[in-house]
Amino acid sequence: MTLPSFIIASLGITLFGMTSPKINSEIIAEHEALKEQLRRHADLYYNQDKPEISDFEYDQLFKRLLDLESRYQFLEISDSPTQKVAGVALEKFQKAAHRKPMLSLANSYSPQDLIDFDLKVKRFLKTEVAIEYFCEPKFDGLALEIIYRNGVFTQALTRGDGLVGEDVTQNVKTIQNIPLKLKLAGKPPELLEVRGEVLMFKKDFLELNEFQLENSEAVFANPRNAAAGSLRQLDPKITASRVLRFFSYAVGDFDGVTFASQEEMEKKFSEWGLPVVESHRGVTLKKIAGSAEELVSFFSEIESVRHQLPFEIDGVVVKVNSLRLQEDLGMIARSPRWATAAKYAPQQAQTQIASIEIQVGRTGALTPVAVMNPVTVGGVSISHATLHNQDEISKKDIRIGDTVVVQRAGDVIPEVVSVILSLRPQKSAPFLIPDQCPICFSKAETPADESVKRCSNLECPAVIKESLKHFVSKRAMNMDKVGDRLVEIFYDQKLVRRPSDFFRLKRVDLLALERQGEKSVDNILKSIENSKKTTLGRMIFALGIRYIGEGGAKKVAAHFGSIANFLKATPEQLSAIPQIGDKGSLSLYAFISDPKCQAEIDRLMQLGVTFDQQDIRISDKLLGKSFLVTGALPVKRDEAHHLIEQHGGKILSSVSSKLSYLVAGEDPGSKLEKAGTLGVQSLSWLEFLELIK
Repeated sequence: MTLPSFIIASLGITLFGMTSPKINSEIIAEHEALKEQLRRHADLYYNQDKPEISDFEYDQLFKRLLDLESRYQFLEISDSPTQKVAGVALEKFQKAAHRKPMLSLANSYSPQDLIDFDLKVKRFLKTEVAIEYFCEPKFDGLALEIIYRNGVFTQALTRGDGLVGEDVTQNVKTIQNIPLKLKLAGKPPELLEVRGEVLMFKKDFLELNEFQLENSEAVFANPRNAAAGSLRQLDPKITASRVLRFFSYAVGDFDGVTFASQEEMEKKFSEWGLPVVESHRGVTLKKIAGSAEELVSFFSEIESVRHQLPFEIDGVVVKVNSLRLQEDLGMIARSPRWATAAKYAPQQAQTQIASIEIQVGRTGALTPVAVMNPVTVGGVSISHATLHNQDEISKKDIRIGDTVVVQRAGDVIPEVVSVILSLRPQKSAPFLIPDQCPICFSKAETPADESVKRCSNLECPAVIKESLKHFVSKRAMNMDKVGDRLVEIFYDQKLVRRPSDFFRLKRVDLLALERQGEKSVDNILKSIENSKKTTLGRMIFALGIRYIGEGGAKKVAAHFGSIANFLKATPEQLSAIPQIGDKGSLSLYAFISDPKCQAEIDRLMQLGVTFDQQDIRISDKLLGKSFLVTGALPVKRDEAHHLIEQHGGKILSSVSSKLSYLVAGEDPGSKLEKAGTLGVQSLSWLEFLELIK
């Protein structure tokens, strides 16, 4: 027997898409709540660069919203996030309209959806003939449009809301791999809008967060937010001080040039000097696929190498290769029909926080670190994760004994994502960073303009030890046989209390230490002796001057040329150093004005440390030329790079048509073959030396 529709409705049963008023109101309420929730998280992610949830969690909320809107036609969708690109143009920047909308891609977390995408494309085009697809990694960065007129860079816009973006022209000019003029043999296109992604490589992200922590600045959640935060600076000097890179992969409007396919477009980009993704360590990162099976295969291939890549990706992008077919397929709401993204699910795991330790850094900063039961994430065992500061702990309400979800932020840093409250012990209490230094028990305070507590004792053993570890580190004085544990032993045995003490160490003192044989001691002393010949930039960085990172130290060295000029610099001269900033110049002046610091530099020089003229350019023989070094050379890679820079050359990170020379040693790998394909000249080490002879 069939029930009457009014009885079905009274029971809340759906019939032909109709529901009872009660259920309708519940669905509308959920829909409105989801819209508001997604708007908030989109604003945090795109506009404030302060995400509170993972991409995966955001996508699941978005998927639920789409599901509701596809099932219930009575929902109001005109203001829904499904109808527009997330993000808005920030008020602090001038705004400009895109000639063509910058749209988002539909995405999923299942290879099956790639098969479905192929079917949808064929169904829309009413064909059963195989479609050719262009596949490449999905960068996790900030979308950007760069506008060239007659081959010359004129403007750069962020995506914004897809229709209007922020004008970040001056900041984008500081990104080193973006050409200000295209390399064109013939007449340049009157208009070319190049679209792509601004990224921060993983190693640069780690160095930036290290710098931020040391200087009481906010840390970034992941490389994507670091890139976005760096590009959205009102002061271009700050953007220039951070290592950003750009990869191009699409066009907006253009005039005076034609493209038949996505593949041809990127090939021309490369020829014109625009950076495009190619390969990494022999792994090809682009593919032309002719079937759904090949799409799935590419998805799996890239997933297997994603953790080895120097930049962060969160999936693959698949586009119909033919631009004519792209036109035929057109758009839907916020996405093109001719492209999709298949994303990788985040690699997370659950574990328990056994304790929270407080580490003291070389600037006195007290950093909380979660000590967890070891768990494997992405093939790496994780047992520790930094919690950054009290604000981070309080925001996530992280407590000792909590069961938490952890992941590797940017596939690099162990991160506590969230707390599983249902598993929290009943007697747990909020964790507060103590008001005392855990090492020397001096008072710990949070300065008014900072978010980090600091030990107030400049003679704190932890501060001195961490400063000494920094001094001997690879990027500083490079005492490669003096590790962190050895530095602690030297300090505890009262052999080293300041940097110059390393150069006073005697063989008899080292032999008296436990587990130090003659060969080991000889290696340590040789390592220390070799470090005496260094550059002024390395020395300034090694001294650990606050707000002066590795790049800033090189700029100071290049600006003054010698230690004598640096030590007699005036505040005005220091503030004139490009890309250092007010905090950096004030910190430099405080350092060189301190008699103790000057006395320590005198001691270093008396003990044989030389660094005066090392950073000065010796010649202009390589000026205007770019180089990439690959394979095994007779000298260390750093030495080769330094020699190139001393003669005016520039170091590039990948093979492209704008590379002048590839310096190839033994086992050069795929770079040599690619250089030959692009017509880039390859040199042996001896041939390179002839250039600067």
